[in-house]
Amino acid sequence: MMTLLLAAQDTLQKVLDSANNTAANAVPTEKELHFIDLLFKGGWVMIPLAFLAFLALVIFTERYLTIRKSSKDESNLLFQIRQNIHEGRLEAAIALCKNNKSPLARMLEKGLKRIGRPIKDIEGAIENTGKLEVSKLEKNIGILGIIAGIAPMLGFVGTIVGVITIFHQVSIKGAIEIGTISGGLYTKMITSATGLIIGIIAYVLYHILNIMVEKIILKMETDAIDFIDLLEEPGK
Repeated sequence: MMTLLLAAQDTLQKVLDSANNTAANAVPTEKELHFIDLLFKGGWVMIPLAFLAFLALVIFTERYLTIRKSSKDESNLLFQIRQNIHEGRLEAAIALCKNNKSPLARMLEKGLKRIGRPIKDIEGAIENTGKLEVSKLEKNIGILGIIAGIAPMLGFVGTIVGVITIFHQVSIKGAIEIGTISGGLYTKMITSATGLIIGIIAYVLYHILNIMVEKIILKMETDAIDFIDLLEEPGK
């Protein structure tokens, strides 16, 4: 009797060990998924999305540095021009503007060169020069707005491609399985998320640059008004 019990116990232990080994072999080892690998699973749509992201970064960096350089305080320039005009040194005031490379200096230079003409002519020259300087500051900023609109749409194209891939695989294999649809789902979700992220970032950068330009425009308009008031002072 004891022998039978020991034999049964030994057999049961072997069965349990075999079951554990089978379960261990059946469970797939978890594969570490890197960020770069995840992006590659997005398919060919990731290539134009990467180009748009790079283009947005280049445009923002170049425009930010240019606008930041143009936004420096020029109150000292206007003060020196005022002094030169009061002392009757018009050529010195014009030379001062030529040596200064800011948009305000180029705008005031146009006005100084037209001193002696009616105030309306001077205002018109300053206004036209100001518009030209603003258009230079706004150069390529609109492209950021275009990227903000295109990137999510490209992500949606990736979604359509992913869905087509899923139905194509299902039609070939004739069955709906996780392995069959996982590739299409990767393409669908990754491209959609990437397109939205790039679009949001480009949208934010676009408005940051616009706010910076608007501050410069306000400063230029204020200084232009001060300049015209200077010319309209008695005795000028």
